[in-house]
Amino acid sequence: MPNRLFSHLKLAAALACTLALQAETHRFEPQTYYRTFSHTNAVGARIRPGDVVITKTLDAGGQDEKDAQRSEPSNPLTGPFYVEGAEPGDALLVHFRKVRLNRNWGWSAWRLGLFALMPEYVEKIYGNDYKADLVRKNSSTLVPWDIDLARGTTKLREPVSNRIALEFPVRPMLGCVGVAAQGDYAPTSTPSGNYGGNLDYNQIGEGATVILPVFHPGGLLFMGDGHALMADGEPTGTGVETSMDVEFSVEVRKGARVTGPRVETADDLISLGAQPEFASSLDRALQLATTDMVRWLVNDHGFEPWAAHVLIGAVGRYEVVTAQGTMALRIAKKYVAAK
Repeated sequence: MPNRLFSHLKLAAALACTLALQAETHRFEPQTYYRTFSHTNAVGARIRPGDVVITKTLDAGGQDEKDAQRSEPSNPLTGPFYVEGAEPGDALLVHFRKVRLNRNWGWSAWRLGLFALMPEYVEKIYGNDYKADLVRKNSSTLVPWDIDLARGTTKLREPVSNRIALEFPVRPMLGCVGVAAQGDYAPTSTPSGNYGGNLDYNQIGEGATVILPVFHPGGLLFMGDGHALMADGEPTGTGVETSMDVEFSVEVRKGARVTGPRVETADDLISLGAQPEFASSLDRALQLATTDMVRWLVNDHGFEPWAAHVLIGAVGRYEVVTAQGTMALRIAKKYVAAK
């Protein structure tokens, strides 16, 4: 038996070395940006599992790192990337190796969304117009932020508060990560769903892995909508929107039984109850996230169903990802590690 085990280990090591030697690095410079997660969009690049892709994303308004207008708003997408060997029923594991800011400014809304406020307060809120054409032509509702790339901070340029500097450490993240949706459904880059989409989850940054179900051959992976900083829930309807340098690789997990987006960080397993904002209550998003976490613990980590329920009830942590949209459920990996 020891000799057989040694032979298997040698074979696995040889296979890993072969795959590593075959892996390529692709520098993908998008010429066309899409605003739908559709399987009819022309493939931008074909990659193999393990390949490294170095690319860029535009900000939500369509501007690149040189301030050039490269696409119409909103949330133009880089991709799609066709992953060789990915078939319906599989899952893509998107490993974000780098998610880096590449310009010295961003923008945001300057008022909380009315969806985040009590109706009686809305009647007394200040106007939504600030300065016409300040950030974007024909817009008066956006305000500029300065990004200090060396210090890793972002500060509201104007208006200036007499009370607080409104300067914070950056937390680069991607709002949009998704695959082509099921069938002929072609959702825009504004909502989210079981295909991923405009998740707007501030944990999707450097070092995170996003897990997505595959509905079409190749998966057809898209990404975009970078932010220098964004609060839980996206209560203003924006983060500090900016362009981004991105480096990632993709793994294919065959027959994965994944029904919606998941995220892994260094410390947590995270199920996302992803749904379009305002379509259903957050109660449903919580149910989606909780059900998925039970499946994840049982199917992939060998938990008895009752143990998964009790673990979630004891140490699960819920987050509002987008107001009136998506919920996240986090379980620390230390509770899932095999004994």
